[in-house]
Amino acid sequence: MKQFLFLSSLILGIMGCSHTSNQMDDLEVLRTEIQQAFSEVEGDFGLAFKYLGNDNHSLYINERENFHAASTMKTPVMIEVYKQAAAGKFMLTDSILVHNEFKSIIDGSPYSMELGVDSEEELYHQIGNKTTIYDIVYPMITRSSNLATNILIDMVGAENTTNTMRDLGAKDIQVLRGVEDQKAYDAGKNNTTTAYDLLVIMEAIATQTAVDPHADQEMFKVLADQHFRDLIPADLPEEITVAHKTGFITGVQHDSGIVRLPDGRQYVLVILSKNLNDSTQGKQVIAKVSRKIYDYINSLSS
Repeated sequence: MKQFLFLSSLILGIMGCSHTSNQMDDLEVLRTEIQQAFSEVEGDFGLAFKYLGNDNHSLYINERENFHAASTMKTPVMIEVYKQAAAGKFMLTDSILVHNEFKSIIDGSPYSMELGVDSEEELYHQIGNKTTIYDIVYPMITRSSNLATNILIDMVGAENTTNTMRDLGAKDIQVLRGVEDQKAYDAGKNNTTTAYDLLVIMEAIATQTAVDPHADQEMFKVLADQHFRDLIPADLPEEITVAHKTGFITGVQHDSGIVRLPDGRQYVLVILSKNLNDSTQGKQVIAKVSRKIYDYINSLSS
């Protein structure tokens, strides 16, 4: 009887090792396919992928390389707003003046945002009036409003935002300034990030450890209302929830988000790019890679 139990345990152990080995082989196939897809586009890419709840299903490519953060830095700003609200400094329903004059971090000289180069217009019609803090946060994320971003950075502080990212374990991301601070840009003072750090903060929201469960649920909802859906969600089934924040400037296309399946499983995916010669091709390859990762996750349940 003891010999039978020993043999049974041995067989089960071998089967388990074989299953794990097959999954690792599948992950390496996925890596090869992704690298091939990236190589077909002129540009540089960074990727961080993690299946939440199972660290055996993670994939990293150039995950520690620095990229211009573009509008992905707006997620850290949102986290800082919710953190300070949770600490009692203000409520998201409090009123705030919509203003359009900001100070350069280089010399304190004033600069303003331009309607024609911002991706959101409605807030400009409210300049000089008051609205709620939440109604500034929402367009910052969902429509990537630069004006909203600068108003909130004025309120919570860029340095505080970066320090909070450090507390969450994101060691390289830098939120130095507001958007369109030309003097800072000319001096090389830019907001930067890595794919790994964006994964860290998105995972914190997904696992409700960024601020607190209530705040993290609210931030997830805002991210899920994202207007720009031509990257990570583009080729995914409609029933999939993607809570994400994009970023784009010349030569750059980013997306960073939480992908939640109908059965409750979720994963974090961040794809960053720079030096793109063709932004359309960049978008297409990001959507293609996102679909490959979704198909991989889907295969784990079959």
